[in-house]
Amino acid sequence: MPFFHPRTLLDKTYEIGIVIKGIDGTFEIIAGLLLWLITPATVDRVTRHLTHNTLAHDPHNALANHILSYGHQLSTGHTGIAVLFLLSHGIVKVSLVTALLLQKMWAYPWALVLLTLFLVYQAYLLITQPSFMMVLLTVLDAVIIWLVWREWHVVQQRQAAKHAAAREEAA
Repeated sequence: MPFFHPRTLLDKTYEIGIVIKGIDGTFEIIAGLLLWLITPATVDRVTRHLTHNTLAHDPHNALANHILSYGHQLSTGHTGIAVLFLLSHGIVKVSLVTALLLQKMWAYPWALVLLTLFLVYQAYLLITQPSFMMVLLTVLDAVIIWLVWREWHVVQQRQAAKHAAAREEAA
């Protein structure tokens, strides 16, 4: 079973990018499981605890206020969709990253389609709720999509060359 072995700087960038996607997917799975298992009151307590010191020094801190707001939304019982989103999103990412690292040909088009759908959603968020972080994530995801597309074609060419060599050897 082939496993990805980066040869060039672009190969290494591709591997780092998809491994980061896999780590992100793992965190999404963990977060989804935690939201599923932890009570809404605990979510509210934890977000208040995490943001208390920061907001005491700077009541207008955007990140702390965002975390507090999101925690409050989750503590009011809106966890079902978040759990479903995080678990499905995380499982898909981890599965695709594993398949891409194993150079499974079916994974490349699936990864391109799913990553493009995620990118479209991020573009929507970028339009409706612009932020520097969303710009950064969108640009990075666009680069990852291009790297997956590039790697897919490199692997196809390698396999075609390998098959051609085998046919010549057999002849």
